[in-house]
Amino acid sequence: MDLTLLGWDDFFADACRAMERPDLAPGRVVVQHRGFYRVVSERGETLCQITGKMRHKANERPDYPAVGDWVLVELHSHSGVIREILPRKSKFSRRAAGEKREEQIVAANVDIVWIVTALDHDFNIRRVERYLTLARESGARPRIILSKLDMSPDPSADLELVNAIAGTVPITAVSVRTGEGIDELKKDLTGATTVALLGSSGVGKSTLINYLAGEELLKTNEVREKDSRGRHTTTHRELIRLPHGGIVIDTPGMREIQLWEIDEGLQETFEDIEAVAANCKFGDCRHENEPGCAVQAAIEDDSLDASRLTSFNQLRREKEHFDIETDLRAKLAKKSSDKSLQRALRAHLKTKRS
Repeated sequence: MDLTLLGWDDFFADACRAMERPDLAPGRVVVQHRGFYRVVSERGETLCQITGKMRHKANERPDYPAVGDWVLVELHSHSGVIREILPRKSKFSRRAAGEKREEQIVAANVDIVWIVTALDHDFNIRRVERYLTLARESGARPRIILSKLDMSPDPSADLELVNAIAGTVPITAVSVRTGEGIDELKKDLTGATTVALLGSSGVGKSTLINYLAGEELLKTNEVREKDSRGRHTTTHRELIRLPHGGIVIDTPGMREIQLWEIDEGLQETFEDIEAVAANCKFGDCRHENEPGCAVQAAIEDDSLDASRLTSFNQLRREKEHFDIETDLRAKLAKKSSDKSLQRALRAHLKTKRS
């Protein structure tokens, strides 16, 4: 296997040389199972595990390999062991499901993120904003894909809503039934460009990949007619090299996508509000009931959409809560570390006196 077809370039080659492990083979993680990874190297596809050392040193999920990662593997006759993870160019992350505060890398080393939303009964512009905020934080270039164009009763109205939030992000409306918009998408799929498809269940991510591949690589299901919601056909992340160029990463549908770090992403997604807010009387204006609020004035004269401010405020509050949690965790970790050092010092002094 020629690794350049999978996205291997000078960035990863330099990182590989810096690790000084000529005994290991570079490869890319194409599928992640529970406890196992399928890795493609120059030898082909190999089922791999991580080392006990890597598992022991891992403090958080990002310390483990993710789909799209480049890794260094010790190859055996029918299996392999992942010993190193090369630095990531980009990563699309969200907060992992559950009460535990933890980052989950959805896809690594992605060049372009396709945010896929369907123009049917489940169309939700606020959900698109959330995906767009995280995509802009990832380091990859976002594109908004409006799928199922042939099923929309009024595509122009939906397109107007998306245009209002997209800024400079390109928007492409597509239909796999008619082929409309597909040629535009193919422009992203050149050489070894890696594209990650993100969106809720039933928006047509797997169907779109099958159409681009020219064959049914991925299983698809029908959506419920009454609300257009689909079942989770894709149950794991998978990296697929398309026959005519380009690499795609299919991901399970995520209806509730919790935010992770969104500093720049939030500013870029709501740059219209940020631009108006620069004229507020107070620098720390929250655009609620403060006097001299330029944002509220813009809403009153209809130059700014009130629902957009509501969405911005919700995401901002989530970010503030995230920052407070991050600061608290850092303080608790430092306190725990200080106590450990104190216990070690007392034990050392006690041994010395005896």
